[in-house]
Amino acid sequence: MMSRVQKGLVAGFAATVVVSVLEAINMTVGHWAVSFPQLLSFMFGVRDIPAVGWIAHIAAGTLILGPLFGILCPKLPTDTPESKGILFAVGAFILMGLFLAPLMNAGMFFMRAGFGTLAWMIASHAVFGIVLGNVYGRLVRREKKLAHPVGVAPAH
Repeated sequence: MMSRVQKGLVAGFAATVVVSVLEAINMTVGHWAVSFPQLLSFMFGVRDIPAVGWIAHIAAGTLILGPLFGILCPKLPTDTPESKGILFAVGAFILMGLFLAPLMNAGMFFMRAGFGTLAWMIASHAVFGIVLGNVYGRLVRREKKLAHPVGVAPAH
């Protein structure tokens, strides 16, 4: 059996991979907004070292947001795992935009990078939340299904 934190780690990693693909497409094909890894590199003062931003992006999504979602998911007020994921991820963005971004000289809600970046960040966090919730919900359902196989009576 996996703990909620372990399920969150797996779900956080899956969601981070999906969003990383979107960020890579944004950076190479469209570049319609500043990507989150680029913002993180800027915030850490190493604008010319994009690997720092990518490492921070993957670590935050997998090691912080994933496990935190696993802990908070049962307490979130919506009905589906995906809506819980969206609520959680957009809420995390709001907290980061209100407190962390201004402290690290990126402006409130990263507005120093422009409105397009704000819109991109909200959309990519929503995608992160959908994948996070979906994978977490599938892991929970799979575990429940394995714990109580269909058509099998309890031993006592």
